[in-house]
Amino acid sequence: MRGVKMIDCIKRAKEVLDIEADAVRALKSRIGKDFKKALSLILSSKGRIVVSGMGKTGIIAQKFSATLASTGTPSLFLHLAEASHGDLGKVTSDDVVVVISNSGSTTEVKQLLPVLKKVGGKIIALTGNKNSPLAKYSDVVLDVSVKKEACPLGLAPTASTTATLAMTDALAVCLLEKNGFKEKDFALFHPGGALGRRLLLTVGDIMRSGRNNPVVSAEKTVSQVLVKITQARAGAASVVDSKGKLMGIFTDGDLRRHLEIDDKLPQRKIKDVMTKSPLVVKKDQLAAEALRILEERKIDEVPVVDEKNRPVGLLDVQDILRAGVV
Repeated sequence: MRGVKMIDCIKRAKEVLDIEADAVRALKSRIGKDFKKALSLILSSKGRIVVSGMGKTGIIAQKFSATLASTGTPSLFLHLAEASHGDLGKVTSDDVVVVISNSGSTTEVKQLLPVLKKVGGKIIALTGNKNSPLAKYSDVVLDVSVKKEACPLGLAPTASTTATLAMTDALAVCLLEKNGFKEKDFALFHPGGALGRRLLLTVGDIMRSGRNNPVVSAEKTVSQVLVKITQARAGAASVVDSKGKLMGIFTDGDLRRHLEIDDKLPQRKIKDVMTKSPLVVKKDQLAAEALRILEERKIDEVPVVDEKNRPVGLLDVQDILRAGVV
């Protein structure tokens, strides 16, 4: 950093963040009927969402298109320069075309607009110039103008690209929610990624079963149950009635609570000291959902039951952590 003191760089960096934060914050007052109209156009589209841009805004356009595609809205990226050299053939009348251009008046944009109008697809503009040709010929205009760029020369797109990226994220998140997109849908589109694999894991994939799932009769004593838990190397045992149906669970927490007040605890019947009618989960529930339940209820183990309320497994929070769900 020739000629610039480090302390001046720190001050300047903070100023850049302030400028960009202000640019994003200013967008809030512009979220209104045009934003809702843009959402409606996209939601009613029978085709895909074609996102186009060039240079820095082209990079923002690629990110927006990728976010849409991964969150349930079919999309493709169209490079503005390549569009006029054959790639416009990708666009159909059923598509909605989102064109991102700060000036809205580049040669590539002006070449693109008449062809798009002839094809018949709807156009949504994200531009910093509401008087530009792009704004004039678009069906919806979202104003992403900024007071100034963070670049001291006012040349490199900085605050303007940050504001545009934030506006596209706002669109993507609203579309995600309107489409009812869930975690399992996200995992479906990311099967090759670690996140996708983790989100698709079910309780049945990682629960303890067989000899690792201690299930005891309600008539057993605490000492007998502790032996069973120790042999299974578990932190709890499911307690069942004479028909094998779940009555309760006995955990390390139950043991500690009763040890403090009952010196005859080892001889007590487990049905007298267990936690009755415990929370349960099913095998086909997502492990991520089970983890949320355990965290909300502040418990470490939960029985896994079948449709007749018989314990078929035991899920421990450690099993979920080992599987990399979080």
